[in-house]
Amino acid sequence: MGGDNAPGAIVRGGVDAALGLEDVKVFLVGRKDTIEAEFVKYPPALFQQVQAAIADGRIEVVHAPDVAEMDDAPAKAVRAKRDCSINVAMRLVKAGKADCFVSAGNSGAVSASAMFTLGRIRGVDRPAIATVLPTRLPRRPLLLLDAGANMDCHPEWLVQFAVMGSAYSHAVLNRTTPLVGLLSIGTEDCKGNDLTKSAFPMLKRVDTIDFRGNVEGHDLFQGQTDVVVCDGFVGNVVLKTTESVCHAMGYWMKREFRGNFWRTLGSLLLLGAFKAIKRQVDPEIYGGAPLLGVPGAVVIAHGSSSAKAIYHAIKAGVTGAKNDMTGEISRRIADYELQKKTEEEQKQAEAAAAEALA
Repeated sequence: MGGDNAPGAIVRGGVDAALGLEDVKVFLVGRKDTIEAEFVKYPPALFQQVQAAIADGRIEVVHAPDVAEMDDAPAKAVRAKRDCSINVAMRLVKAGKADCFVSAGNSGAVSASAMFTLGRIRGVDRPAIATVLPTRLPRRPLLLLDAGANMDCHPEWLVQFAVMGSAYSHAVLNRTTPLVGLLSIGTEDCKGNDLTKSAFPMLKRVDTIDFRGNVEGHDLFQGQTDVVVCDGFVGNVVLKTTESVCHAMGYWMKREFRGNFWRTLGSLLLLGAFKAIKRQVDPEIYGGAPLLGVPGAVVIAHGSSSAKAIYHAIKAGVTGAKNDMTGEISRRIADYELQKKTEEEQKQAEAAAAEALA
């Protein structure tokens, strides 16, 4: 029920996923009469396919009477509206009836509902929103986190983000050994603010990640780093600035080409190249932003998601569930916790030995 194009785009994306993805069942959670009213708008052939999918269990409509609106306070909404579509869908994951959750609605409400309903993976202090960005290399996208869940972060959280991001990059994005970077204003470890300068040595010591050091803003799209960590304030600014630049570039190009007959003619010759570039940077194919750190595959789609974007968000959630994303994160976090415990015990032993000698 959430998103700028709801319910039409959300329902259609779910229908396309149920009909197009192998071994996938889709629960469409929301006001039942509203959802079913979308089905009757489809061409007869598609309507028949939907009815067949409902009959054989590939599509199931689950009624949820309430909606967490985009302008609702997240925590208040999920507490006051117990039967809003976000809560009802999240409970399906909690009960084991669904393997992943997808919403284009209030992202704060999704995060709050996930925390209240699913809890956190053991050892994770704060779940993080990760977003996939294209790079110069078509088969090497970048995972940026946190993209907006935690505005003010402790250095320890950034380390956990790095561990979780590395696990997701491996399990879902097929990076064998993901390279992890810390977003800062210089590559030297002495550059940055108090947060990044404190996090740098901590990241360098972690055995479960391949830390390459600081990366700057102009490094993000080079394709040389797989995971970049930062606090949610910086990450959200980076994400929305990137989106804005892409839209502005598209506008400028169209304006310049349309303003001159010869340029317009020349642009027709380049149409294939333009379409290829658009496919490479199309945010809809990256499947939304996973919420990492909760036990379950939770994907937050963009508020303006089309049916295509919802389809790919479901596909990303399915991939995460099939590749045991939660288990991968849990194992890596547990390894990191064990490393910290071992280091602390070693420090205590060294301190005791020094005291005994004294």
